[in-house]
Amino acid sequence: MNLLLTSVGRRSYLVRYFKEVIGEGGVVCAANSSDLSPAFAAADRTVVTPLIYDDHYIPFLLDYCKKENIQVLLSLFDIDLPILSRHKAEFAAQGVQVIVSDPEVIDVCNDKLLMSIFLRERDFATPDCYLSVEEAKEAVEAGSLCYPVMIKPRWGMGSLAIYQADNEEELEVFYQKSKREIGRSYLKYESEADLEHAVLIQQRIGGQEYGLDVIQDLNRIYQTTIVKEKIAMRSGETDCARVVELPNLRELGAKIGSELGHIANLDMDIILSDGIPYIIDMNARFGGGYPYSHMAGVNLPRVILDWVRGQKADPTDLCAETGKLYGKDIVMTELGR
Repeated sequence: MNLLLTSVGRRSYLVRYFKEVIGEGGVVCAANSSDLSPAFAAADRTVVTPLIYDDHYIPFLLDYCKKENIQVLLSLFDIDLPILSRHKAEFAAQGVQVIVSDPEVIDVCNDKLLMSIFLRERDFATPDCYLSVEEAKEAVEAGSLCYPVMIKPRWGMGSLAIYQADNEEELEVFYQKSKREIGRSYLKYESEADLEHAVLIQQRIGGQEYGLDVIQDLNRIYQTTIVKEKIAMRSGETDCARVVELPNLRELGAKIGSELGHIANLDMDIILSDGIPYIIDMNARFGGGYPYSHMAGVNLPRVILDWVRGQKADPTDLCAETGKLYGKDIVMTELGR
């Protein structure tokens, strides 16, 4: 079986995880729009692609999959997901199974306004969203919003263009700054759907942050939830964490999986505040917190390949040991000349 991971960037650990389980004769290929991708060093084969929103992107991938006899394709980047999801049938016709959720699932996860609406309609706790400085000011005057507030891209990932405003002056300045940064980054592509409302303002929720891996099979049947207590963060990613046993958050993951209907992994960010789990973010892909689940005993890459082969996954590959503390390291990689 040959596998293609797109938009690999610096996720060399995921390339290695799949290489460990691909099987005899299998090949793990890595793709990215830049050859300055550290994860390339871990792959069996590599390819530089057109940009995701280039008209030639999907034809390029289809041609590459045919040339390299690819049977499975996964993306590691939010911006990639809606494009691949809309073209799943074209890959399937060529014998390539794209491990990506349906377009409506991707839209809910990538668009934080749609996510908020989706969650509130189903009585899940999540911060209120405001689409303009004027709306936020009115909410402050009405007493339904108070400082500090968070300013973030409606279509965003990581910590790009996210600010905390402690007063009205900062709200106005950071709102405009976030809009400018969106326009100068890859976030501009999805934001083109509604540029006037591409920035959200939310109440800042205080409390302990957790990351969840909500795992479902390729038929959208719920399997398990792995809960990680975040100990330290860096640039929007979990830097240090431990797997913990919190039944209420595992139950929350099961409910979200049932309502959302994603496949494979759903990466979720939760803030537990006064006993209430607020859902802050959802990403329908392997997230930056997955390595903590993997270190604790989960092997989702092997499980996914078992499912693709039509085999039953080993239940132990979906179990995690609790209590141990893990941290990410920085490793130097040679990128060539």
